[in-house]
Amino acid sequence: MHVTLVHVRVKPESVDDFIAACRANHQASIQEPGNRRFDILQDPEDPCRFMLYEAYVSAEEAAAHKQTTHYGVWRDRVADMMAEPRRGEPMRGLLPAG
Repeated sequence: MHVTLVHVRVKPESVDDFIAACRANHQASIQEPGNRRFDILQDPEDPCRFMLYEAYVSAEEAAAHKQTTHYGVWRDRVADMMAEPRRGEPMRGLLPAG
């Protein structure tokens, strides 16, 4: 399984809009055939800090996600909300298997 941990820090005034944009992206992403999880996490101590946990069957399926319309809409919608550039951290999912 191919996992990406996406670290995001948003501007304080953009938190609610960021969550709304992520909700729409999440709902479409979990419908992708290679998707296994697409979680949106918010730091309870710093509400401007988020992590997106994206798990796909393979690196190819994860790359295909970046070609979807909903990803492009999300990327463009949240670009000005970022307090700093987002950072993706690739991981190999071991358990649960498949």
